[in-house]
Amino acid sequence: MMEFSERRVLVTGGTRGIGRAAVEGFLAAGASVAVNGRTPESVARAIGELGAGDRLVAAPGDTASAAGCRAVVEAAVAGLGGLDVLVNNAGSGGGGPVGDLEEALWDRVVDTNLKGTFFCTKYALPALRERGGAVVNIASVRAVMGAAGASIYCASKGGVVAMTKAMAIEFAPAIRVNALLPGAIDTDMLQALAVRMAGEVEKGYAMMSAGTPLGRVARRQEMADAILYLASPRSTYITGAALLADGGMAAGSTNLDQKAS
Repeated sequence: MMEFSERRVLVTGGTRGIGRAAVEGFLAAGASVAVNGRTPESVARAIGELGAGDRLVAAPGDTASAAGCRAVVEAAVAGLGGLDVLVNNAGSGGGGPVGDLEEALWDRVVDTNLKGTFFCTKYALPALRERGGAVVNIASVRAVMGAAGASIYCASKGGVVAMTKAMAIEFAPAIRVNALLPGAIDTDMLQALAVRMAGEVEKGYAMMSAGTPLGRVARRQEMADAILYLASPRSTYITGAALLADGGMAAGSTNLDQKAS
């Protein structure tokens, strides 16, 4: 079903991981897509691999600054001839015990995850308002669940959810704004973490998903499907939502003693 035919989409952080899966999903649904990555080289490589011809536009740049966000959005709008959907996916991780963390890490994580989402949306607003549009902000299950060593990351993603709700009110009814809160997703970054945890990916993934209701790490395509849903005509009465796509992690653990009363 080509439900995004003649729709124009910008995906930040679109060269790898969830962002890359979202780009592939939008292309399969008929959209024209601007692909963002930090460097022109990474974007050119991704566009070459995707092979969708003139339905792909390069929008390289670092979204951790307002100026970078403006340049990325302007390149996307110019290349696509407008904008109907913005997916704020570019993100940064990192952490450790609070007592060990420095200001530089705070700045990198918060600037990328929170400032970047805000300013990409700000600069996309005029184009999105022309025909009405949708914004999908990629947060995290860590926006609603704490984790030791993840204080800065949790703060940044919690801010994304709160900001999504405020923007949904401000931009209504022309523009819908929603957030997706992924859990553990099979990406290069998570594979590296799994190896550090357990020596190999499969064992690390088993540790991460132990006790969660669905009992597994998600496929990237599952997140892309959720992003496309929130951006599509199938969700026209949904705005200000924070959609959990976490395999039930936030619902609680299945490892509790469930003796019959």
